Amino acid sequence: QTASSAIKGAIQLGIGYTVGSLTSKPDRDVLMQDFYVVESVFLPSEGSNLTPAHHYPDFRFKTYAPLAFRYFRELFGIKPDDYLYSICSEPLIELSNPGASGSLFFVTSGDEFIIKTVQHKEAEFLQKLLPGYYMNLNQNPRTLLPKFYGLYCVQSGGINIRIVVMNNVLPRALKMHFTYDLKGSTYKRRASRKEREKSNPTFKDLDFLQDMHEGLYFDSETHSALMKTLQRDCRVLESFKIMDYSLLLGIHILSSTMKEKEGECSQSASDAKRHGGQKVLYSTAMESIQGPGKSGDSVTTETTNTMGGIPAKSHKGEKLLLFMGIIDILQSYRLMKKLEHSWKALVYDGDTVSVHRPSFYADRFLKFMNTRVFKKIQALKPSPSKKRCNSITALKAVSQEIVCAVSQEWKDEKQGILAEGQSYASLDDEVLGSHHRPDLVPSTPSLFEAASLATTLSSSSLNVDEHCQRDQPTLYSSSKGLPSSSTFTLGDSAIYLTSEQSTLETENDNASVLDVYL
Repeated sequence: QTASSAIKGAIQLGIGYTVGSLTSKPDRDVLMQDFYVVESVFLPSEGSNLTPAHHYPDFRFKTYAPLAFRYFRELFGIKPDDYLYSICSEPLIELSNPGASGSLFFVTSGDEFIIKTVQHKEAEFLQKLLPGYYMNLNQNPRTLLPKFYGLYCVQSGGINIRIVVMNNVLPRALKMHFTYDLKGSTYKRRASRKEREKSNPTFKDLDFLQDMHEGLYFDSETHSALMKTLQRDCRVLESFKIMDYSLLLGIHILSSTMKEKEGECSQSASDAKRHGGQKVLYSTAMESIQGPGKSGDSVTTETTNTMGGIPAKSHKGEKLLLFMGIIDILQSYRLMKKLEHSWKALVYDGDTVSVHRPSFYADRFLKFMNTRVFKKIQALKPSPSKKRCNSITALKAVSQEIVCAVSQEWKDEKQGILAEGQSYASLDDEVLGSHHRPDLVPSTPSLFEAASLATTLSSSSLNVDEHCQRDQPTLYSSSKGLPSSSTFTLGDSAIYLTSEQSTLETENDNASVLDVYL
């Protein structure tokens, strides 16, 4: 109920003072007791020898675990000067809150940080969470979990306002055409009428299933990275007994008309944000899901101004940029939540309500994301012509060596080769559908290349045949009308050659027919 302008001013003054005073403390390793330290300073309106004068009511400013949060900021590459400049240089911008918590949200003018007011229980829970959070971030800084940069409390007129500074998931420089808050639950998970009337409403699970019933499509590498990150994050939350979290998903549609309209303004906003290089590491969606050594630029080449979004496609084929992060992780499955679940489970289907025990909640959340929201584009099989060309190139390189090997080992491995030939023939039956009549396979330019290559090999391969026939005159049954065949398996490539010679053909013509199967 305190005027938001007074809150914003007090936050900026308090953070400016505490971060400034922290620079005098030497760098050292974070110890266990550092997570439970609370520093407090009184800032009277007339000022003091330590604090500046201001035109807000007198207030006390508390900083929780200052050394631990300084370590977190360093881990994400945030320098104290940049942190102070982002938060304190210009007035904070207040955002509307679609949630039921009644929290206030402020964003810094540079779009880097979100400042959220939290309840006493949530602030207390975050303090308990810090040691485990520290361990998790050390192991893996690439995560979709919230990145906490500071926990503070403003005490004014007998009121405590606790705030947490976090990474901003949805950049304002790009218009979000759709925003969803997804939990994997279906009970009452539809945006209210009041929410829908807003200029930028935040929709929920049932709205997503209605609007994007086919889901969102990614290439296999991005999909795999995204799902691995979500699984890892959910297991971490489950280990902390956390539930009722959401995936905040912002969708920006990259269509040509919108590119033209928004190109200039988004580009200028992007330049303003990135004028000094990106300040915060692992802060964008693309950086959060990728492993070390990869860069987001290699994934999308259509546009350079992706703002760290993850490229995807809708079921209509529209090109999208997705921005996402797991939010609201400060809900522990304590007594009140257990009672809430028990009551809702009595009245409704217990498996569909959002409040649930952490292990079930994580599994349901992951299943919903993997089956209904994020889908993998089925990789198209490489074109046969490319396969043939590649195989023929490989064949040219190793042909002489293989033919020699066949001639040396022919006696010992004749039966094995015949068996392999039969097994390849059965594979051909599945792929081509007609191994009884290989001559019916459609001819293509690449096959003519293969045929010409085959004729270049014919002399050496026929010598092998003659050598074999001297040692063992009959390979197959040579009764009249049946072809005699020999099969060479060429290394690991996808080619084998059969030399088929019909007895009927032999009477009329001495030529051998070489077929190359790919």
